[in-house]
Amino acid sequence: MHELSIATAIIERAGELARADGTGAVSAVTVRVGELAGVVPDALDFAFEVARDGTALSGARLVVEQVSAQAWCGPCAKEFPVGMPPFFWCPSCDQPSSDLRSGRELEIAGIEPSPAPA
Repeated sequence: MHELSIATAIIERAGELARADGTGAVSAVTVRVGELAGVVPDALDFAFEVARDGTALSGARLVVEQVSAQAWCGPCAKEFPVGMPPFFWCPSCDQPSSDLRSGRELEIAGIEPSPAPA
């Protein structure tokens, strides 16, 4: 399950970003995961819960924003959904496309610091 190594990397990087911002703890990490990234969101969530124990993100939750795969058709000048499995054929003009615009993302989109104790 490669999601465990991805979750570990997310935790390490989120911790670095939080320290750079002067934040001690993180309550949530938002990641963008593309439809074609080869990552199973539920498996990533489970791996995150396992990997966060004993870290500065031990109480953090993972928020996954799924990004649909979209390709660009030059002749039509339109974006169209690629789907899964991917099909890079424009539904409007029946021409192939090799211009993938989204769907391969795997990135940290944001970190929510834990509220300061009162």
